[in-house]
Amino acid sequence: KMMASVSTIPHFTVSDELCMDNLIALRNKLKPVFERESVKLSFLPFFIKALSLAMKTFPVLNSRLNEAGTELTYLSAHNIGIAVDSKIGLTVPNIKNVETLSLFDIAEQLNAMIERARVGKLTNAELSNGSISVSNIGAIGGITATPVINKPDVAIVALGKTQKLPRFTENGDVVASNVMMVNWSGDHRVIDGATMVKFNNLWMDYLCHPEKMLVHLR
Repeated sequence: KMMASVSTIPHFTVSDELCMDNLIALRNKLKPVFERESVKLSFLPFFIKALSLAMKTFPVLNSRLNEAGTELTYLSAHNIGIAVDSKIGLTVPNIKNVETLSLFDIAEQLNAMIERARVGKLTNAELSNGSISVSNIGAIGGITATPVINKPDVAIVALGKTQKLPRFTENGDVVASNVMMVNWSGDHRVIDGATMVKFNNLWMDYLCHPEKMLVHLR
């Protein structure tokens, strides 16, 4: 499948730095709330929900190109895939209809799905009909990567590990900031560079200022 992706999809990559400071603070506040319900809260549910919100503004990121390259189909459901190092190798199960789910719903489903993946008990439904994919290489220590699109998706993002690095404020002061490298690969037959950058900017804005997601949550 990866060979088919590389040989048939013209990949291009967009990279950026994501400031994690506000997201770290919010997760620390919410973790005890989730723990009372026996649900582990990682950063992934925030990334997944922000992707869904950004896809509403840029629906081309939730589309499919047919094999002939002649027909583009826009999808209604946001089925967001997560690359998991499972018992049978790399798999990309997806959480269905993220646009209808709360942060708690996503965290609960994600934890259960990852556990099933690690013991090789994923269903065919979980492995099919994805929209877009996330590869969390930072979970095992990677800083940056050029991900391969999970065909027939039109984009994938790789998340690096969070590093505390010196950065300049608007006033020129040096501060310690929690920084994550994000790397997008897109299908250049469907998405141009400007669209990918604008989509990434919106997605990162939700993550840098997670309170903005409250405006759209249902």
